[in-house]
Amino acid sequence: MPNSFFNELLQQLSERGRAMLGLARDAAARGDVVELSEHLLSGRGEASGVALAKAVLDTYANAPLATRLAFLTALAERFGADPQKVEEAITAYREKPDAATLHRLHTAAEARRQELMRRLNLAPGGTAALVRMREELIEHLPNRPDLRAVDADFVHLFSSWFNRGFLVLRPIDWTTPANILEKIIRYEAVHEIHDWDDLRRRLEPPDRRCFAFFHPQLVDEPLIFVEVALTAEIPGAIAPLLAKDRKPIAAEAATTAVFYSISNTQRGLGGVSFGNFLIKQVVDDLKRDLPNLKTFVTLSPVPGFAKWLERERGFEASQALDAEAKTVLAALDEEGWHEDPATAEKVRKVLLPAAAWYFLKAKTPNGRPVDPVARFHLGNGARLERLNFLGDTSAKGLGQAHGLMVNYLYALEDIEKNHEAFAGSGEVIAAAAVRKQLKGERASRTLVPVTD
Repeated sequence: MPNSFFNELLQQLSERGRAMLGLARDAAARGDVVELSEHLLSGRGEASGVALAKAVLDTYANAPLATRLAFLTALAERFGADPQKVEEAITAYREKPDAATLHRLHTAAEARRQELMRRLNLAPGGTAALVRMREELIEHLPNRPDLRAVDADFVHLFSSWFNRGFLVLRPIDWTTPANILEKIIRYEAVHEIHDWDDLRRRLEPPDRRCFAFFHPQLVDEPLIFVEVALTAEIPGAIAPLLAKDRKPIAAEAATTAVFYSISNTQRGLGGVSFGNFLIKQVVDDLKRDLPNLKTFVTLSPVPGFAKWLERERGFEASQALDAEAKTVLAALDEEGWHEDPATAEKVRKVLLPAAAWYFLKAKTPNGRPVDPVARFHLGNGARLERLNFLGDTSAKGLGQAHGLMVNYLYALEDIEKNHEAFAGSGEVIAAAAVRKQLKGERASRTLVPVTD
């Protein structure tokens, strides 16, 4: 009798599973990603759930753009929290505010799409597929603000799935498998790697290092990587570091580690911070292997400076630039201005104080520096150490910052203090040489916040 009951129960469960998978196959044949997702959420079996999750992701990946956008819209409109359950949970908590009713409220307030994403993540290759899905979602956000709640749920889950405990730091060198090296070339976002010889010059010499974070679910896919130059001093320009004919030094002779390029490789993971962990881990590894290193510094681009300066030059009531400064900076409109020593010197005397204003005074509406690279390094506890005129005279460097580059110094004994100052009050920790560029009356003025 017990065996008969057990066998009958298994048969019923099996029939229900087959029926659900049959419905799912019909939905997949129609390309109905939303219906497939409903089946996935309503199921409880792990095996059938994995198959359904794979069907959802495959159907989404193979669907036309309009269908994929319709699914993202459904995530916002159909897979949110149940308002009635939220109201009932709020009422229950008000009547009896204890741990049980608080948990009920927390559960009710969670959007159904979060559980859907968790189940999709169980499919083979699910994590990578969700990262690609979010990358596509980001493309729609400027014109579809209604999808921001979906994006926030992606970031919430990714922040857990990609936390530091799951990341593996691996050195990248010339012996690293070619499929990974190809991705380093492709993903380099700061200083383009032109070919394999260029990559070799960045990896093989004894005074060069490269490190990347990897995640177990994204095999051989670097999430973020940093290129490091070991030098005898803090550099002020990128060209000498990347020159074909430069003479390498022994790693043991270096005193300074220069982080000259940090590249995020997965746009779908934007907003999930790995960089602070990366820098701290690399510093620890370098100090362990090369105790002769005393200084840890970046050579960083200033991607928003040219755009900001153009706006200030056109703003009649600019507090950052007076009429005389605007006249001098008109030279920036002439091609090759930086190649004439006299013109370059005149521009330098005006551009560096303007750059100091840009970093120390120009703020977003929430009181943070307008430059995204500055926000990253200052938020990690670095100090704005030096402004480098014509540090990058490539077409990209001139276009985004009129050649300006900066050094951020990671003084290990001050990192925590600097981070707290920036996080608490938005204070920009800068060396005296940078602050001295702000002179006289203009140093006490406050710039109207900008929006980008």
